[in-house]
Amino acid sequence: MTIWLAQRDQSVVGIGTVGFDIDEMPWSIDTFEEEKDFMLRMIIHAIAGAGWERLSYKPREESLIPCLEQFHTMIHAFYRDDVNLDNYLEWSEIEEDDDQPTIPPGYPKCENHEVYLSCHGCIICNNGS
Repeated sequence: MTIWLAQRDQSVVGIGTVGFDIDEMPWSIDTFEEEKDFMLRMIIHAIAGAGWERLSYKPREESLIPCLEQFHTMIHAFYRDDVNLDNYLEWSEIEEDDDQPTIPPGYPKCENHEVYLSCHGCIICNNGS
């Protein structure tokens, strides 16, 4: 889930192209409750400012916090019956001769920031850190 979110890095894919619907996220059926709980916990940590010190900028709390709270509400209201497994399967599929697969093999982390790498690299390094 964190790799999928990192792939929506505006500094790489461009502002205005990173929106998504909650059902487009790569939810699985068997571990849905754990994934949902993880997302809710991570949003709470983000609201509390966890990891902000790693950023090369200071987030505008007055606009970010309400967005994170709304995201939390949306995730909370999303249920297992809402999952479209095709989204996970399409996202996770490694195509033949793909030199930059969606999910980097072995789930590598950035040596500087200890965050999972996406096909775009480190979300923090991409922001100029």
